Amino acid sequence: MSHAAAEVHSTIDYLVPTSRINRRFWAPGKELNTGVYAPCPVTIRNARLAGPFTLDAHGFCLARHRTTITDWQNQYGAASAYATQVAEIAMLLCGADVVVPLAGMMRDSVATSPTVQPPAAEAHVDFTQRCAERRAEALYRKAHPQGPGYSRFIGFSLWRALSEPPQDMPLALCEGRSVRDDEGTHNTKIDVAEIPTGDALYAPIEGEDDMLAATIFHYSPGHRWWYFPDMESDEVIFIKLYDSDHARAWRCPHTAFRDTTRPDARPRRSMEFRAMAYFSRR
Repeated sequence: MSHAAAEVHSTIDYLVPTSRINRRFWAPGKELNTGVYAPCPVTIRNARLAGPFTLDAHGFCLARHRTTITDWQNQYGAASAYATQVAEIAMLLCGADVVVPLAGMMRDSVATSPTVQPPAAEAHVDFTQRCAERRAEALYRKAHPQGPGYSRFIGFSLWRALSEPPQDMPLALCEGRSVRDDEGTHNTKIDVAEIPTGDALYAPIEGEDDMLAATIFHYSPGHRWWYFPDMESDEVIFIKLYDSDHARAWRCPHTAFRDTTRPDARPRRSMEFRAMAYFSRR
């Protein structure tokens, strides 16, 4: 197997400043962004040669977790066996008292299908602040209507590679404290059976402000990017999507990138699972 570089010079797609109507249409096996993006040159450093990386300081961390699950396409749901494992891992890593699973998704750099999406290919975080706070409140009240409430919550994704290393499209992670609090643009997520075309992509949508939305980013030379090459099946990456405590690294932009330095790279297949972790009010 080839050796991972100490740093990779690549490009990451960032939103261009003139982009105005930013939506992400999501259909089975396909995604389409109406936002206009451009590849920007970045240096992505090998996190295995640095660190340690912590949730509070960086917004992401690497951990070990062995699982016997193999039927990954049956693990998307909030009541799945893997959802239970995700909750257990998250409580150990961040110290939360309660975890409410959301949903999982498998991604593949080559073999997409109605149940397998392509890798996300632009700098993003899966929630906006408004979306995260509204969703966290609703999920908690539904799951724990008699609960004591919470003083803090973390929306997160747990990411793991399912394909053997080296992977052709590793996950790039932007150090949380290299991102200013005022950075980021709203990107509405719209679930559809088929991706629309033409003017329908930009037509007004009633209630769009209340729909699920991600945060996308313009290029900044101050962003510090990292990656964990050669991910093994018993490794997971915890990614902060939103931490209500902004005194810590409270979000971690991330994306896939093409690693052309590995001639023996294999197509990347990965599993990500989103959830909300709550710190109970004392």
